[in-house]
Amino acid sequence: MSGTPRLELDASGRALVEVGTQLRELGYRFTTVTPETHRRNNARTSAQEARSLRDVFGWSRAFASDTLPPALLDALRRAGAVEERDGRLSSTVRFSTLGTGLYVHSAYPTLDEHAVFFGPDTYRFCALLDARVAAARRCVDVCCGSGVGGLSLAARAQQIVLADVNPAALRLARVNAHLAGVTDRVELACGDLFAPVAGEVDLVIANPPYLLDAGHRVYRDGGGAIGEGLAVRIVREGLARLARGGQLVLYTGAPIIDGRDRVREAIAPILDAGAARWTYEELDPDVFGEELELPAYAAVERIAAVAAIATVA
Repeated sequence: MSGTPRLELDASGRALVEVGTQLRELGYRFTTVTPETHRRNNARTSAQEARSLRDVFGWSRAFASDTLPPALLDALRRAGAVEERDGRLSSTVRFSTLGTGLYVHSAYPTLDEHAVFFGPDTYRFCALLDARVAAARRCVDVCCGSGVGGLSLAARAQQIVLADVNPAALRLARVNAHLAGVTDRVELACGDLFAPVAGEVDLVIANPPYLLDAGHRVYRDGGGAIGEGLAVRIVREGLARLARGGQLVLYTGAPIIDGRDRVREAIAPILDAGAARWTYEELDPDVFGEELELPAYAAVERIAAVAAIATVA
């Protein structure tokens, strides 16, 4: 691989691995929900102060210094992942579980432009990969975020390239590769989609941003006319990178306008022109419904979670 095979960590990265390792030893598990569900949970009177590991590292609630075991708090401090306000502490990272894996990502709320997202889309994406991907020699996960998609395929892929334009995402993906124990087969690539990835691959996977975001936050804004821009580029550029017999698996959100799926309409001509065998499936008919209140979505009746899977002949 062309990257650094061992994925060396700096001191803060090593400390984050320590945090994750300690949480795993303590039996920590947490399923991350949508931002709206998270907001509703944290608005409850009983949720104003953290009382458990899940409150601190899952629900992102403020906590007193004696809430955590001393060794865990020390590691969190050395990771530079503690903020203090009004005498209370908060973690700037969350840890979520998916299957047997533990993954670090940004704390709630994910307001920063370079926040690293993890949520229900992540669970659906990985379920799709588990069901539809058999094995691969070289896999690239574009718009990888925290790297969960690619890392979830570690048992099936000989080489995994985690690619993202956001250095903050790749920093956490590096930590997650260490937590997963698969640094020997993972490479990181920082840049715009496939630009930093050399050569052909035989598997492209992607769960790109697909919303229109007024703040143009990297983890959230899909670009294009209605959030479909990155998905369309991934299909076009991904097909060009696939070796013969290679597979592209795209999970994304599709705006439905007057009954028409705008993502399918945009990518179908590209897939047909590329002589690819492909399928398209609606996985969830209604996600991120709160976005419909925004002016940019005035004509959108719903946003559907969809999957496009293509194989190059």
